[in-house]
Amino acid sequence: MAKEPFYAHPSAVIDDGCEIGAGTKIWHFCHVMANARIGEDCSLGQNVFVASGVTLGDNVKIQNNVSIYTGVVCEDDVFLGPSMVFTNVLNPRSGVNRKNEYQKTTVGRGASIGANATIVCGHSIGAYAFIGAGAVVTRDVPAYALIVGNPGRQTGWMSEYGERLHFDNQGIAVCPGSGERYVLADGKVQKA
Repeated sequence: MAKEPFYAHPSAVIDDGCEIGAGTKIWHFCHVMANARIGEDCSLGQNVFVASGVTLGDNVKIQNNVSIYTGVVCEDDVFLGPSMVFTNVLNPRSGVNRKNEYQKTTVGRGASIGANATIVCGHSIGAYAFIGAGAVVTRDVPAYALIVGNPGRQTGWMSEYGERLHFDNQGIAVCPGSGERYVLADGKVQKA
């Protein structure tokens, strides 16, 4: 059976020239600019802004009051919490035009960014990383890392299921929610 085309609430503004996948839902007071690409089965909560040139993969869930600026790429299954913030210029000044200096920010597959977190541009967030509420990310984040605080610091590892991982002496952890096994070696985590 074919998927339904995307749904946009009547108050949403969808500019000509954007691409929106089937099954996506765009709620109240959103704005999607031309040349933005939104995948299938995404959800854009109230008051979400998607700038030109943004790419969102499939099944991206965006909570209320999030602005996604030019230069941001979110891979499949990303979660963006309420009122989290992306930037796209490191040193903005109202009187200085820096539109040619936008920096790329990539959010890897399955990563979650908590409410009110800030992602400073020019960094990559690894697959399945977990950025805690209110954290300020100022550097690249490894896959599966748990980041909290301001500035953001890694305090542990998270499973794909969203549970904290506790590694034994051999570098093995079992997710308490899914039972899947993970290996920590040379400062990197991967599923066994």
